[in-house]
Amino acid sequence: MRQRQTSRSLVILTRCLVCAALAVVPGSTYAQTPPPGNLNGNTTTVTRSAAEPGAPATQVTLIALLTDDGQTIDQGVTWRVYRGRPGLDGKRSLVTQSKDAEAVVKLDPGEYIVNAAFGRAHLTRRIKIEAGKATTEKFVINAGGLKVNAVLATGEPAPEKSVQYDILSEERDQFGQRIKVMPAAKPGLIIRLNAGIYRIVSTYGDANATVSADLAVEPGKLTNATVTHSAAKITLKLVTQAGGEAIADTQWAILTAGGDVVKESAGALPSHILAPGKYAVTAKSGAQTYRRDFTVKGGDVAVVEVVAR
Repeated sequence: MRQRQTSRSLVILTRCLVCAALAVVPGSTYAQTPPPGNLNGNTTTVTRSAAEPGAPATQVTLIALLTDDGQTIDQGVTWRVYRGRPGLDGKRSLVTQSKDAEAVVKLDPGEYIVNAAFGRAHLTRRIKIEAGKATTEKFVINAGGLKVNAVLATGEPAPEKSVQYDILSEERDQFGQRIKVMPAAKPGLIIRLNAGIYRIVSTYGDANATVSADLAVEPGKLTNATVTHSAAKITLKLVTQAGGEAIADTQWAILTAGGDVVKESAGALPSHILAPGKYAVTAKSGAQTYRRDFTVKGGDVAVVEVVAR
């Protein structure tokens, strides 16, 4: 009699333990499956739902190469990893980013869009991650460097902060204009770019003294370029008589020979740098406007007086 009671108690205890074990897995999906092999019919198999989080992420190593020959970029790389599919708003969400040259990230299985940026050079491509399969993804950016120096017609370096240049690619927008890759770059700095042909437009001063050139940037190489600016520096002065004192609160406009506005300014003695050529200048003081034509050559430093009469 005691043996039967003991056996019955063990059965009840076993069932309670099974119930307790199932109760500690909240949110799981339970499936009754045919008992395999030596398992009895009371055994319940717990199967995790495919949508349940917690699957181990896969380790992915991201490496950037400068060229096809395998030269690794060891600094200055920024990695951005986005989900492969856009959300309801049409945008892809950022999963992770890193500034390590060799980035090690952990990603759930699926497809992703990875962008590797190196200065203004970059490469974007899609990768596919499989569960439990560590992988290394290599990105060949094919980048080079561009360094522009600016000098004056005399051969002297252009004054600091007096020159800036825009970098334009061969690609064009819907209006047929070259796409601007980088505006207002400073001379003497190395700019990292994807290999290709670029046009630089260098401006000396704040007006129309510009120089343009097409340059090739090659993978793994530094392209050095020097632009020479031949320009004139003028100071505008409105006076009541030649050599007289400058009149304050004057409104100025410098025009080309064809009448196009080159530069507008205000003040008693504004200074500007102009490309060589013929110009007209108007000076407005109060209700009166005065005009003078003038010509400048490269290297000139001149005061352009307008006499109020």
